[in-house]
Amino acid sequence: MKNDYLKIRTADYTYELPEERIAKYPLTQRDNSKLLLWDGRAITDRVFSELPSLIEPESLMVFNNTRVIRARLLFRKETGALIEVFCLEPHNPGEFALNLASAGPVEWKCLIGNLKRWKQGSLQAIFTHGRSEHRLTVERVSAEGDAFIVRFSWGGGMLFFADVLEAMGHMPVPPYLGRADEDSDVTSYQTLYARINGSVAAPTAGLHFTPAVLAGLSERGIERADVTLHVSAGTFRPVKSEVISDHMMHTEHFFVDRDTLEQLRGKKITAVGTTTVRTLESLYWLGLSSAADLWPSEGIPFVSQWEPYESEALMEPDVAIDRLLEVMKRKGVSVLEAKTDIIIVPGYRFRFVSNMITNFHQPGSTLLLLVAAFTGPAWRNIYDHALSSGYRFLSYGDSMMLIPGSRQ
Repeated sequence: MKNDYLKIRTADYTYELPEERIAKYPLTQRDNSKLLLWDGRAITDRVFSELPSLIEPESLMVFNNTRVIRARLLFRKETGALIEVFCLEPHNPGEFALNLASAGPVEWKCLIGNLKRWKQGSLQAIFTHGRSEHRLTVERVSAEGDAFIVRFSWGGGMLFFADVLEAMGHMPVPPYLGRADEDSDVTSYQTLYARINGSVAAPTAGLHFTPAVLAGLSERGIERADVTLHVSAGTFRPVKSEVISDHMMHTEHFFVDRDTLEQLRGKKITAVGTTTVRTLESLYWLGLSSAADLWPSEGIPFVSQWEPYESEALMEPDVAIDRLLEVMKRKGVSVLEAKTDIIIVPGYRFRFVSNMITNFHQPGSTLLLLVAAFTGPAWRNIYDHALSSGYRFLSYGDSMMLIPGSRQ
């Protein structure tokens, strides 16, 4: 079964995206964005403010409540060279909350921009926090693939690394915007319900939500639940290989609490964004591997890239949730922590997600493959309609509501 998925050609999942269709900035009023509705048969054009009327009452909407951190740090060398250090994920301490709350030196896995101009030694920058000046020192510790482990130190005291990032970091707006971050991005590149620091990219389907839309959902009796998946820079990584089997997925860290797991049982679920989809579907495979006693004896559980395609999985989704709840009870924890490399490609059978809200994604990307897995061949009609009907694309663009109906 796995070999069928490995033969998927990237060229079959691409399209022509004119530069002028990429939204460089969001709309002033978030919920005025266009919403393409696909019900498994027909496509209609709506406005995002209408969303509450499109969701079935008593269903469950799941959101990714991660918060984007100012992950880009810029350093000017004495020679005038500008070096960018892009924080990808914490290394020591390896847990996001502990690392960001540290008042001492921390280490992160980072990408380095203009690396050839930083051959040795440390980088330094002066920044202001409150009324005081501080010096941030950055040192390369070791290489890790195309990234580096980097140590940050700043004198400690009561200044946490989260404060350092807030004081001198830049918002990591997507490179395809073709512009530097601006003051407006501090709020516009953040969902209304962002709570947990850790992402280096926004879960962009959530950028359209406003207080009015959320209130409308509540008025219709639609339940809400949160998961936390810290979006990595790998979400922008294009698939450069001819076949998908040669593409290596990025790892993303996620957290789901007991209350959310219990809410998932027996519900028709609308996932807000592909990151939420990846989290929910990863839960199924974690439950399956737990039942097979395949979790590591130490560290946190992990869903590998091709795990969903390596065997026939017959466990019911609610049973998978029960397995996870049992493990959490046995370990005495209220939050499930895990990592996932899962890739969702055409032919994948969705276990938890019934409906999806998502933006329009880059040609030849793993996110477009995920949408194609959800809609089948209809993805091309959906994108053709959006291109011919004036929709705005990518992170700051418009969105779609996908309701496959009797897809499975």
